[in-house]
Amino acid sequence: MRKSLLDILACPIDKHYPLELYEINTVSDPSVNEPIIKEGILFCSECSRFYPIMDEIPVMLPDELREKEKDIEFLKTWHDQIPDKIINYGNPWHL
Repeated sequence: MRKSLLDILACPIDKHYPLELYEINTVSDPSVNEPIIKEGILFCSECSRFYPIMDEIPVMLPDELREKEKDIEFLKTWHDQIPDKIINYGNPWHL
């Protein structure tokens, strides 16, 4: 995901803008002249929902379409690099 995409993303649940970005794994891409976020989290400070960025793709689905097992595995994998407010209190689930 390109960082510039943050300018157009809002929470799909409550439409809050802007979302907080927590970068976990970024790489440089000289062809686009900005870092590419490979793994990270988008966080809505209004409803406390998190949306993982996996393989450069922000997964911004409503709760009923999300895969709990994948989200929990993502949280466990990156536990040390994710803020406590997401690990302990993030919606729709947390560790």
